[in-house]
Amino acid sequence: MRVLVVGVGNVFLGDDGFGVEIARCLAAEELPPGVEAKDYGVRALHLAYALLEPRDLVIVVDAVRRGDPPGTLTLLEPALEGGAAAAAPDAHGMDLGSVFSAVRALGGTLPRVLIVGCEVAGIGEGIGFSPAVEAAVGPAVELVREVVERELARGEERRCGATSG
Repeated sequence: MRVLVVGVGNVFLGDDGFGVEIARCLAAEELPPGVEAKDYGVRALHLAYALLEPRDLVIVVDAVRRGDPPGTLTLLEPALEGGAAAAAPDAHGMDLGSVFSAVRALGGTLPRVLIVGCEVAGIGEGIGFSPAVEAAVGPAVELVREVVERELARGEERRCGATSG
């Protein structure tokens, strides 16, 4: 099973750099075979091209605003069917909808996508996280590890189930 963990966000906008930090932490670890963690920051076009490579799962780690208390972690599975018309990815920002549209426009097929989001306290100019988001870094790394392990186990079950019939 091929899994890509993607960290997105802008490190110069406070809590918005959360995904980048999680990807950096995971990339420094020895990950299971087939699992890769990369920091894409705000490089939407680079991410779109990376998603053209066949993968079974992409886990995007990002800062979110859902109205929860700052530091709250959320695991989401977005609906990827259909989608808006292809918009050009912005070289200075990361909009996942535009990235996914660009992948389709380039002839690619999106794998299953999960999003690990962290509720932000603020995304004003500045480097560094708010205390609540800083406290969520360790738990987020652990959450991504757990999701990867769970998904790898499911992939193995599907593979073995398909060959044992």
